[in-house]
Amino acid sequence: MSVRKRGEAPKRANGAAAPAAKPVDERTDLTRWRLKDDRGCQTWHYLETAEELKQWPMTIADRYFLGLDTGLPKLPKAKTPLQACENGIEFYSQLQLEPGNWACEYGGPMFLLPGLIIALYVTDNRLSRPEEIEIIRYIFSMQNIGSKNGGDGGWGLHVEGDSSVFGTAMNYTTLRLLGVEAHDPRMEKARGCLHNLGGALYGPHWTKFWLSVLGVMEWDVVNPVPPELWLLPDWTPISPWRWWIHMRMVFLPMSFVWSKKWVYPKAKTDPVIRQLRQELYPTPADDIVWAHHRNSISVMDNYHPKSWVLNLINVFLVLIWIPFLRSASLIKRAEGWAWKLIQIEDANSDYADLAPVNSPMNFLCCFIAEGPDAVSVKRHRERLPEFLWLSGGGMMMNGTNGVQSWDTAFSIQAVYGAGLATKPKYRNMLIHALEFLEDQQFVDHCVGYTTSPTYSEPPVAETSAEAGYRHPRRGAWGFSNRLQGYVVSDCTAEALKAVVMLQTLQDPKDPSKTLFPAVFSEERQKWAVDIILTMQNASGGVSSYEPARGSEYLEFLNAAEVFGRIMVEYDYPECTTACVTTLSNFQHVYPDYRAAEIRKFITRAVQWIRTNQRSDGSWYGSWGICFTYAGMFALESLATQGETYANSERVQRACKFFLDRQNEDGGWGESYRSCETAEWCAHPDGSQVVNTAWVILALLEAHYPHKEPIARAIKLLMQRQQANGEWLQEGIEGVFNKSCMISYPNYKFIFPIKALGMYARRFEGVEMANGH
Repeated sequence: MSVRKRGEAPKRANGAAAPAAKPVDERTDLTRWRLKDDRGCQTWHYLETAEELKQWPMTIADRYFLGLDTGLPKLPKAKTPLQACENGIEFYSQLQLEPGNWACEYGGPMFLLPGLIIALYVTDNRLSRPEEIEIIRYIFSMQNIGSKNGGDGGWGLHVEGDSSVFGTAMNYTTLRLLGVEAHDPRMEKARGCLHNLGGALYGPHWTKFWLSVLGVMEWDVVNPVPPELWLLPDWTPISPWRWWIHMRMVFLPMSFVWSKKWVYPKAKTDPVIRQLRQELYPTPADDIVWAHHRNSISVMDNYHPKSWVLNLINVFLVLIWIPFLRSASLIKRAEGWAWKLIQIEDANSDYADLAPVNSPMNFLCCFIAEGPDAVSVKRHRERLPEFLWLSGGGMMMNGTNGVQSWDTAFSIQAVYGAGLATKPKYRNMLIHALEFLEDQQFVDHCVGYTTSPTYSEPPVAETSAEAGYRHPRRGAWGFSNRLQGYVVSDCTAEALKAVVMLQTLQDPKDPSKTLFPAVFSEERQKWAVDIILTMQNASGGVSSYEPARGSEYLEFLNAAEVFGRIMVEYDYPECTTACVTTLSNFQHVYPDYRAAEIRKFITRAVQWIRTNQRSDGSWYGSWGICFTYAGMFALESLATQGETYANSERVQRACKFFLDRQNEDGGWGESYRSCETAEWCAHPDGSQVVNTAWVILALLEAHYPHKEPIARAIKLLMQRQQANGEWLQEGIEGVFNKSCMISYPNYKFIFPIKALGMYARRFEGVEMANGH
C-alpha cells in the first residue's frame, strides 16, 4: 500500500521506490497562502503583511489543501460501517467552501504549466514571485529522480509516467524560464535524460509548437496547422467543427499562431533563449536542418503514431499547398475567420476558455492580434490564475479551472446514498451544496445561438458557425463553474440527479412535506432534461461535451501523437449510464414531461450499455481508472431498469469480473496501466481505497446477494480510515484520452462515504433515513 500525507509529492509511481534526496529549494511560507472562492472561481493568494494575515485568517480547508495540520480532533473509533461513514462526513464537511462547493487539486498532466509559462514569458508577463517559487518546487518534486521510474531525471506525460521528450523538454524549459540555472544538478540530470531520448527535436507536435513560439526552434520543424481548414464547408467530413471539442479548440488558436509564424520578439537577444537553443539538443542548434525533423518523435512519446494519411497530407501541404497555392488573400481570410471563432470562444467563457491548453494559446492570439494593452489580453491575464492550484508539494496547473460542480454533485449523492440526508447535522451542508449547484447551472444561451438558424426551444443537437459551433447549453452544468460555460453530459446528469434527490426528499416528521427548500424551479429541472435529450448518439450511447459529429476515421488526422481517441466524440459508459440513471429518477417525479422521448432515450441507452460490456463482464472506463470506475456506473444504471444479479446473466458476469480480482486483504487495486492497455492491470501497491469503494458500490447496486466479499472490502475501508475521519491519498484516480492520468482527490472521501453507508443499509439493517 502506498499512501502519502496531504500535499506531499508522490513517494512512488507504479510501485517504484522513493526518490533520492534532492537539493533544498526556495519555498514560500505556506501559512501565508489563502484560497479565494468567488462563486466557484478559485484563486490562491499570498499574503505579505501582518495586517493581511489578520484580516484573512486561514481556514481548515486552506490548511488541508496545503498539507498542514488541520487541527481537527480525533473522532471516536468507528465500530460499525455506519459510524465510519459518519466519521468520514464529519471530516469531509470541514472542507466545504463558503459558496457551498468542494475544491481540490486536479493535477497530474505535466504538459500544462509549460504552455502557461511560455505564453506569459513571450508576452512579457510574469507570475508573482511566490507563485514562481512554488511552481519550481512542484516541477522538481515530480522529477523522476532516485528510483522513481528509473531515476533518469526526466518528466513524463503525467506525474506517474515514465520520462518522455514532451514532459522533459517542456518542464526543463519552464524551469529555465523561471530562473533555474542550467548547472543545477537536477537540470544536468534532466538534460542527460533528454539527450538520451534524442533531444527536444524528438518531441511531439505540441512541443515543437511551443518551442517555436519561444524561438528555441524554427517554425520549419512544425507540421502544418493551416487555419484554411476552418473555411471548409460545414458538410465536409473533415471540417474542424466535427472534431472533439478539446482537439478543435486547441487547433483553432494553434492554427492562428502557426499561420502568423509568430516568434517571441526578443528571442535572438534573450540570453536564456540562446542558452536553451544549445541545451535542448545533443547537437548544435545552428547545425540542425529543422524541416528534416517534422516527424521525428521519441518512442516514449509516440503513443498514437501519425497515420500514413496524415503524413501524406503533410507532404502535400509542405511541398504544394504552402509554396504554390496558399495565396495572401486566402491566408487573410482564414486568419480572420479563425480570429472570429477565438473571440466567440473567449466571449462564451469570459476569457477562461475550455481548458488550460487552449487558454494560454488564446491569450497569445489576443496579444498578437490586439496588442499588449487590449482588454482581451488583460482579461485573459486575470483569468489564467484560476487554473493554478497550490498543494504542500508546490503549485501545479489543474486540468480545468476546477472540479467544483462535479464534486459537489457527487458529494450530495454520497450523503443521500448513505441514508443520512435527513440528519439535522448535515442539513446546512447539503443546502449550501444545493445552492451552489443552483448558482452554477447555465441559464443563458451561448453567444450567437438565439440568432442562429439552429436555435430551437426545446433545443436540438444542431449547431452553426453563427454560434461558434457550440452545443446548446441553457439548463446544463459544466465540470467546473458557470463562467467556463461548457456543457458536459454526465456533469449535467449528476447535478440534476443530486437536485432531484434532495428536492423530493420527504420530511420524516411530516411526509406530506419535503425536507429541503425548492431551490430549483420545475422549469429549470426540465431545462436540464432538455439538454440531456440532445446528447444521445445514433448508437444509443452518450458522449461528453456534445454528440459525435464526425467519423472515427478522423483519427487518421490525429496529429497529437501522445493521445489516443482524441479527434472525435465517442460513446462513453460513464456518460451514458449517468444519463440513464438521472432520467429514470426524473421520470418518477415528472412522469408526463417528454415521456415518450425520455423512454426512447433510456431504452436505446440501456441497449448500448449492454452491448458495450465486454465478454469478461467488464466495461472500459475512459474518465476514471478504469474497469472499476465504469463498472460501478454501469451496474447502477442497469439497476434502475430492474436488472440485477438475481435476474441478469450480464450482471452476474460483471460481479464475477470483480470478485475474480479481489485481493487477499479484501480490496481492489487497479493501475492506470489498464487505461493504456485496455486490459486489467493490478495496482503494484495493492488495494486502493477508491477502487475498493467503486467495486463495493458496483456490487451493492447489482444486489449481489453474498455479504462476505463485500464485508471484507468494507473492513479495508475502515482500516484505512484515519483517526480524524479522513483517508490518505493513494494512487491517481482519473484519466483522459487513454494515456494521461489526472487526480480526483475528493474521490477518496465521496465514494468510501457512500459505500460504507449503503453497505450499512443493505446488510446491517440500518433504516434508510431518506424516506424510501
